[in-house]
Amino acid sequence: MKASSIWSVCRRLVADPPPADIFEVSGRAIAAAHRNGRETELKHADLAEGVLKVTPLEDNVADQGAFQAAVNLLSGPAAGGRKRQAALVLPDFCARISVLDFQTFPGSAAEQAMLVRFRMKKTVPFDIDAAALSFHPQPAAGGRVDVVAALMPLEILARYEAPFRAAGFQVGLVVPSLFGALRLMKPGGVSVLVKLSGRVLTVAVIEETAVRLVRCVELEQVSEPEVSAVLEPTFVYVEDKLGKPADRVVLCGFGGRGEKWSAGWGIPVETLRAPHGAAGEGDAGLLGLLEGEAA
Repeated sequence: MKASSIWSVCRRLVADPPPADIFEVSGRAIAAAHRNGRETELKHADLAEGVLKVTPLEDNVADQGAFQAAVNLLSGPAAGGRKRQAALVLPDFCARISVLDFQTFPGSAAEQAMLVRFRMKKTVPFDIDAAALSFHPQPAAGGRVDVVAALMPLEILARYEAPFRAAGFQVGLVVPSLFGALRLMKPGGVSVLVKLSGRVLTVAVIEETAVRLVRCVELEQVSEPEVSAVLEPTFVYVEDKLGKPADRVVLCGFGGRGEKWSAGWGIPVETLRAPHGAAGEGDAGLLGLLEGEAA
């Protein structure tokens, strides 16, 4: 059975084409893209330390005034008082992203959502009934089904959206950064995407065009030993579950550090790139949405 592609996963989770304005929020900055016909303008505004505290446990916006000021700086003039459509890309760590394995999966969307929430209930550190859910099933070996799922507390989501609504935007599309970044991955073989944003490390295993594993952890410090401590069991998982070693590691947000650290991993290393520029720790999801629109 042919696996669902990353493009299919992302398009199901992101059903509509991205609007003209896309924003990505990371712990220390907001990146923005405005598309006007064939032209795309990219901008960003830094956030002072302490403005945001990225966590799935509580409100992330510690300084609403500073956050609103940064959004206003990037928003530009309102279009005659009308609400503008916008997409919002949020940090991976304010959501819980998982790949769930099912022997069978129901056909009804309501039953699917109920089953995914039930499976995730004991593993999320927040009230699952007060969380927004996105998910997509993928065929797996032996007739099983792997489901890529993301849960985000509604309170956290609302606080992130509020400054954009105040700036004149109608936020109709919200995704974790990983889902946008996946659109930049080239299909083929077994890839391990290693995405760094601040001290948060997101790792995704992609087999051909299907997502098989997602981990998102906060490091004590960004160092080769800490990163390798997360990657080594991931490489073991790949060999045990997929029956072959990873073909490549794709780094995002490391600058030049990752290439220096990768000698001990024994796997070819690449950098995640987009037509609009190299994907960094604060704009990989945004650039992925732009790539998806262009495709």
